[in-house]
Amino acid sequence: MTLHIPFDNSYAALPDSFYARVRPEPVTAPSLIAINETLARDLGIDGLDDPNLAAIFAGNAIPEGASPLAQLYAGHQFGQYNPQLGDGRAVLLGETVGRDGIRRDIQLKGSGRTPFSRMGDGRAWLGPVLREYVISEAMHALGVPTTRALAAVRTGDRVVREQPLPGAVLTRVARSHLRVGTFQVFAARGEAQALQTLFDYAVARHYPEATDPATFLNAVMRRQAALVAHWLSLGFIHGVMNTDNCSISGETIDYGPCAFMDSYHPETVYSSIDRYGRYSYAAQADIIVWNMAQLATALLSLMPDPEAAVEPFTAQVHAMPDMIRAEWLRRFAAKIGIADPKPEDAALIGDLMTLMQTAKADFTNTFRGLIDGTARDQFADPTGFDRWSNIWQDRIKSEEDPQGLMSAANPVLIPRNHQIEAMIAASVAGDDSLFARLMSAYAAPFDANPDFEDLRLPPAPEEVVQATFCGT
Repeated sequence: MTLHIPFDNSYAALPDSFYARVRPEPVTAPSLIAINETLARDLGIDGLDDPNLAAIFAGNAIPEGASPLAQLYAGHQFGQYNPQLGDGRAVLLGETVGRDGIRRDIQLKGSGRTPFSRMGDGRAWLGPVLREYVISEAMHALGVPTTRALAAVRTGDRVVREQPLPGAVLTRVARSHLRVGTFQVFAARGEAQALQTLFDYAVARHYPEATDPATFLNAVMRRQAALVAHWLSLGFIHGVMNTDNCSISGETIDYGPCAFMDSYHPETVYSSIDRYGRYSYAAQADIIVWNMAQLATALLSLMPDPEAAVEPFTAQVHAMPDMIRAEWLRRFAAKIGIADPKPEDAALIGDLMTLMQTAKADFTNTFRGLIDGTARDQFADPTGFDRWSNIWQDRIKSEEDPQGLMSAANPVLIPRNHQIEAMIAASVAGDDSLFARLMSAYAAPFDANPDFEDLRLPPAPEEVVQATFCGT
């Protein structure tokens, strides 16, 4: 049976200035690593037994109805504005409306050069492809809004980074690939009509309730506040929250130097290029406000009187930290069994996290251990934890079902960095069995499964991965 993707493309109908028409570059010997059959069915895709499946998801064959293009955008990268970025190693094949009625993009990453590639080769090596596949699907299972992985393919070619590495292509699915940087590029160029067209498109696709740029900005901020609070509640560090990596839809996008914390420390950084901690764990709450300020700036020119709009837009952005704090409190209160938190519960949560930081306690295992009584084991000297636990137990006595709440908020498993790196090393050597095992384990991260008990363990000292690298 021939693969059938029910394309219903809308971005390709926008003006030519929004993108460059480009086809993926063929690869030498495509071979399928994985296909997400459940996601494919949800997208209405048929014909997964097509013998040309690997060729299609490598970019060697273009499925009927696709309208391949590379999107234009700009962005602040580590605080510095780059006036033109764009998809330098990705091609949007098109969009499909899934069985849930939601429109989603289907994009190939690592599919070759585009007009936005600059000095890059447009390719990806196997490691970042598998990292994004595993972590994005784990994030979905954890309940976090995220892009999804539809397929991964080896190319049979080598890409050169510090050394020759096996090439791969990821097929990514997203509610859209509209970014803060997509708005920035047209605003910075003074292209008023293009900016208005983009705004109208984003409203229709993501925020039909928005009536003007101010209500649109507020809606985007609310989704981003909820998203970042969700990251924080899981110990997730995105690693590169540039405005071109900030999705308008409120999904986690662009899994480069991302990781989940093992030992808790608010200043934890994994990105190899983040030398000053701009995108550390705790800094993410501030950075998303900064990113939304850049979106607000881009939207100003759409207002009837941009100068008069500066003050109310500034007030909106300044209100965002309170949104984040409210979302943070709700998420972390659930982690300790409180359904309807009071403001003073923030101090109770903060006291536990201070103890965790001092003891270098494992983030995931400490919170999960509150359910079965093993959290105490995370502290070499449990005296402080015992005092905290007595106060906490008194606080949750009135809660209806604290155990159920904690079980739903605290995963047993998260994709630990040393496990991801071990999986990549095995797959580079030609063994995908660890990839398959991790995919099985992370599909049900809230379930205690004895088959995956070893995956709960934090890294031994010699297994600790100090830094991850951007997905290039």
